[in-house]
Amino acid sequence: MKVYPTSKIRNIALVGHGGTGKTSLAEAMNYNTGVTKRLGKVDDGNTVADFLPEEIKKKITISTALVPCEYRDHKINVLDTPGYADFYFEVVGAMRVVETVVLLLSANAGIEVQTEVVWEDFPDIPKLAFVNKMDRENADFYKVLDEMKQISSDHIVPVQLPIGAEDKFRGVVDLIKMKALIFEKGTGKITVEDIPSDMLDDAEAYREILIEAAAEADDDLLTKYLEGEALTDDEVMRGIKAAAANGSAVFVFCGSAVNNMGITPLMDFIVECAADPSANPLIKEKDLEKEPLSAQVFKTIADPYIGRLNMLRIFTGKMKSDSVVYNANKEKEEKIAQLLIMSGKEQNPVPEAYPGDIVAVAKLALTSTGDTLTVKANPVVLKPIEFPEPTLSMAIAPKSKGDEDKLSGALQKLLEEDPAIRVYKNPETKQTILTCMGDTHVEIILEKLARKFGVDVESKEMKIPYRETIRKVVEAEGKHKKQSGGHGQYGHVKIKFEPYPDGDFLFEESIFGGAVPRQYFPAVEKGLQEAMEEGVLAGYPVVNIKANLFDGSYHSVDSSEMAFKLAARLAFRKGMESANPVLLEPIMNVEILVPENFMGDIIGDLNSKRGRVLGMEPQGNKQLIKAQVPLAEMARYTIDLKSLTQGRGKFKMEFSHYEEVPAHIQEKIVEKARKEREQAEK
Repeated sequence: MKVYPTSKIRNIALVGHGGTGKTSLAEAMNYNTGVTKRLGKVDDGNTVADFLPEEIKKKITISTALVPCEYRDHKINVLDTPGYADFYFEVVGAMRVVETVVLLLSANAGIEVQTEVVWEDFPDIPKLAFVNKMDRENADFYKVLDEMKQISSDHIVPVQLPIGAEDKFRGVVDLIKMKALIFEKGTGKITVEDIPSDMLDDAEAYREILIEAAAEADDDLLTKYLEGEALTDDEVMRGIKAAAANGSAVFVFCGSAVNNMGITPLMDFIVECAADPSANPLIKEKDLEKEPLSAQVFKTIADPYIGRLNMLRIFTGKMKSDSVVYNANKEKEEKIAQLLIMSGKEQNPVPEAYPGDIVAVAKLALTSTGDTLTVKANPVVLKPIEFPEPTLSMAIAPKSKGDEDKLSGALQKLLEEDPAIRVYKNPETKQTILTCMGDTHVEIILEKLARKFGVDVESKEMKIPYRETIRKVVEAEGKHKKQSGGHGQYGHVKIKFEPYPDGDFLFEESIFGGAVPRQYFPAVEKGLQEAMEEGVLAGYPVVNIKANLFDGSYHSVDSSEMAFKLAARLAFRKGMESANPVLLEPIMNVEILVPENFMGDIIGDLNSKRGRVLGMEPQGNKQLIKAQVPLAEMARYTIDLKSLTQGRGKFKMEFSHYEEVPAHIQEKIVEKARKEREQAEK
């Protein structure tokens, strides 16, 4: 593939709900431009874009793939993105590096959730729409058009009308050229004919909408249009180009990607009308070639054999193979050995790349997703990519006991590749916690760990880090006395325990007359702190306790620090048991953003989860619900919220405080802990 100047590059992302045909559209574009010799199919597992074993197995896109194609002396960088909510972070990365979005919509299913989410989250990126599957049962172009107008305030403007639908779909009326384009199924070939007579009235009416959109994008054209003068074909085209580049209208196409019908007219429009990379808002009005280098990594691939592969978009300046760049985020220089052009999983070396192009670089030492590569003398830092925060947590462990180190290394590699996972070791529960975007995301990660890194991993329920405390003031005695040839062991303490809401632990002493010598006070305190690591109810750490050593006794020969430590532990256990011990649970501050029509369901669900709704704030056409909910009830909330809101809800949570567990729930937790202890002892 040759190197293209900025003006000849078009960067587009194919986005939409899962199953709308994004990968099939990318495949047809590749086939029509000679990248492939046959039209691959998702169901057959032989497309250029879906090459990961997990994608072939599940027949879904899980990772954004770059599939560039050369068309009419232009290079179209096509980013095929996932359509499932669990992999939305891949869409977010792709949106940073494109100037145009092609929204895919099913002619029979209409606008589905993920399409709506992208449309809402990225209002400022210019969009085209492709109504796919026109040859399927129940295909209805005009119904989809109406749905688009209902969910968006954007100006929705068809540039084509379908000729026929379902099994009678055979072509489109081109409203720019006012001709009928008849498609040959599977080949991409087009025959130009006159518009069918029964469609002329509709074609004229929709062409008027198209002319109006063109006029509105250009002040001179609008003045002429409002004065009643007819616009020439060239003027209409000029206005359409302006509207497509600045996003003032969403131009709508239709066809069948899997049968390669209607793809070439879409590609013609992308080349002729879509914005080139100089229109990107990050670099608008800059001389891209004279500016110092600025390139941003939007995706990283971790491969156990070739190492890391960083995919990046060059915003300004040229980038060359065998050069040194400066990572502005890490403040370190990096050596670029070879620039690569990706096409699915294939890599082709190029000597250089111009501003606006999308390339890959292997084996950079420090660079990760979101980093800016620039020049040290004049560094530029591009704003970070804001990936969604993962919310579904679970514990994971290797199936083979000896694989802990192997798992740790593999997870580190996956963290480089996937910006939407978090991994940490909980020091209390001793579990490794993996936080992801959803259950499918978890499933894919576990499959990758096995396939790429040879670690078989199982997921387990995440243990809740409960605490124990006391509700009564008690006095307890602990005596450690042991006689065995020579020196014995003797330590004796009397300690008053009471609730201490102002902190985790406070140790005091009010010894009178040297009943316990001062040198043993630290041992008593240490013994209590060690005993507090495991409470008497269910073995959880103990908090919010004040201990006052007020009496005891010692032996001038047999007493020792160890003896007093053990005596303090005995006193602690006795005191805890009689001081009305209770369990405390972590309470989370939760913020949930949902469309208004789901409010009732969400609040009802929060109540069932022992949540307290603290308030609500309108945010556009949505509501932000603020609540406090026990962590134990939030373990599967990512999945619950998706189900309750059809995937339209978002939430985030953070730790607030600990609160007493209701008695009936405490009984179950204590009983479960008892059974686990018995099992472990066996």
